[in-house]
Amino acid sequence: MQQNNDIQTENKLKFHVFQDERFVDLNLYQYGWERTEPLHSYGPHARNHYLFHYVIAGRGVLYDDDQAYKIEGGHGFLIVPGVPTTYVSDREDPWEYTWIEFDGLRARESLSLAGLSRRQPVYTPLNREAGRLLQEQMLYIVNHPQASPIHIIGQGFLFLDRLVQSSSAHREQSQRRLRDFYMKEALSFIEQNYQRDISIEEIAAFCGLNRSYFGKVFRDTMGESPQAFLLHYRMARAAQLLKESTLPISAISAMVSYANQLHFSRAFKSVYGMAPRDYRTAHFVQPQETP
Repeated sequence: MQQNNDIQTENKLKFHVFQDERFVDLNLYQYGWERTEPLHSYGPHARNHYLFHYVIAGRGVLYDDDQAYKIEGGHGFLIVPGVPTTYVSDREDPWEYTWIEFDGLRARESLSLAGLSRRQPVYTPLNREAGRLLQEQMLYIVNHPQASPIHIIGQGFLFLDRLVQSSSAHREQSQRRLRDFYMKEALSFIEQNYQRDISIEEIAAFCGLNRSYFGKVFRDTMGESPQAFLLHYRMARAAQLLKESTLPISAISAMVSYANQLHFSRAFKSVYGMAPRDYRTAHFVQPQETP
């Protein structure tokens, strides 16, 4: 269920929060538009997800460690998870920008194809028209906060595609490698079997690989270990059930393969920073009454 926390200031700021744990390939967390004040700054702060700004007009600077990147209208910048950054709008010609915070299985791959990374955070479009089309796609998402979650996520995929295709650092996607096939097999197996106590050895065997090589291929492709991915996948499913059902926590624990509710609670807290009961209290969505 989508929950929007919207902030809108006339002619200055639009800000929307998107909360839905069901989307694994791509998820959006917040997005907006702002016409900043002179010397407006944010940071130093480390994000939990990828954050991309497209600068519509004005100038400013992004600071990452000891690096400083000057960014002006028609360009953009990427902030990667876990890296403290600060960005500051110019005194004389402050930024107007739009942004999207996102993550998911396809996020890292798409950013790589766009030629964007921590070491290469500045987006430069192929030409002015390419940048304009990316801007339009981002503003469409910002200006339609009441659209359905599936519609918003679909627009998010279009944003990623536009980002890749419009980037001057765009890299051609190579032919599907064998490891891509293995990962599709692994993800399909996890999706169908996460409810039971499956092991990494079992997933690797399903893909026809030994455990060591499977672990390396999975980490290289997904950016995290199979164990971490399986944990996050199960906890995301549990979080959705906590928000949208009244099932006992013991039942939800069993549905994501945890026979021991205490072990489930510890695992859930390691991912969401709070116990399952507290998470339900904070996020439970009351079902709407049918007319």
